[in-house]
Amino acid sequence: MKINTVKQKITSGGTSIGTFIFEFNTTGIARLASQAGAEFAIFDMEHTGWNAETIRMLVATSRSTALVPLVRIPATEYHFIASVLDMGAMGIMIPMCDTAEQARKFVYSAKYPPVGRRGAAFTIAHDDYISGNIVEKMSSANSETLLIAQIETMAGLENVDAIAGVEGIDVLWIGQTDLSTSLGIPGQFDHPLFQDAVKKVVDACKRHKKTPGFMPLSIPEGKKFIDHGFRMLAYGGDLWIYLAALRDGINTLREHQG
Repeated sequence: MKINTVKQKITSGGTSIGTFIFEFNTTGIARLASQAGAEFAIFDMEHTGWNAETIRMLVATSRSTALVPLVRIPATEYHFIASVLDMGAMGIMIPMCDTAEQARKFVYSAKYPPVGRRGAAFTIAHDDYISGNIVEKMSSANSETLLIAQIETMAGLENVDAIAGVEGIDVLWIGQTDLSTSLGIPGQFDHPLFQDAVKKVVDACKRHKKTPGFMPLSIPEGKKFIDHGFRMLAYGGDLWIYLAALRDGINTLREHQG
């Protein structure tokens, strides 16, 4: 199976930086992100309405690059997890992970036996249509697949230590807008309650040797979270990066025009 360079990097103590893709479902977006230096892209199914065919195309056009394709699925259900992995995704993000039981279901659905119950199909997209030893492929897939649980509710925060303790979970990812909303302080990321929540997630990651993850929307925010110990960052999302760059260019030309 293909080596997951992002998982390799973060498990050895390094920091991996990529991006989120929400809007531009084109055959070129993964290659563009890779050319820009993104080490991974998270293709979103939770908020986009993208279906399996769209995700299949985005993942397939990623696999010829150095970019590691990851997918955020809309819910922790076997059919989402297994089918996206069979399409060739090298990792999965689940939203709103509230309990250790949910985290265990995630791992169980994503891993092949004897670790989990993922259905076995080979010489298809996820193994690049290459024949080979099935036992070796199962073992490799179990090792290389990256599993990310989002902490973005009060329940998830209360259970964060138990979630972090689940074997097979690699990353705890703060969903800042949902978490702040759940805390009753929507969008107030400088609020002490939110700052305490961030610290609680980081501390749980340290105790259980997990990687904390975050999506900064600006360079200063990204630097701050790196300083807080976050080692997997998705810098912005395609639509916001495009919007900011276009606005900046247009405004600069208008100012020059006088």
